[in-house]
Amino acid sequence: MKSWAGIMRPLNRNIDKENEVMRTNHKFALGALAGALIGAAGAHAIHAQQAKVPPAYVVAEVEVTDPANMQKYGEKVPETLAPFNHHYVIRSNKIQALEGEPPKGGVVVIAFDSAEKARAWYDSPAYEAIRPIRQSAAKSRIFIVEGIAPQ
Repeated sequence: MKSWAGIMRPLNRNIDKENEVMRTNHKFALGALAGALIGAAGAHAIHAQQAKVPPAYVVAEVEVTDPANMQKYGEKVPETLAPFNHHYVIRSNKIQALEGEPPKGGVVVIAFDSAEKARAWYDSPAYEAIRPIRQSAAKSRIFIVEGIAPQ
């Protein structure tokens, strides 16, 4: 006849194995949870950095001297802008001077996601190809203005 200790020893071994498997599962679960939390924190940090890039605006003061060529230019500009995330903010010659001299022609303001993207459009081969049309059809000042980063 087996003693009580002899009967319990195999049971204790099984319980020890089950506890070891359970500890391993807990370690795995804790590791997975820690990894998920680190990943979420990293994604949040990356999103926060991306959200802080200020928008930028291409501002143009344009006095048309050759309406026919300026019309050709105006028809071609949209296709140069298409690859860039942009929208027109202002496209008008209705200007009210408050201080100083107003531009003699119209004003165009185009919004981009960043100054880098605005510059990429201006330097793009597509826009570079039509820029001489504008330069011969108008007197203009064009510049990029960086906006305020969203909070």
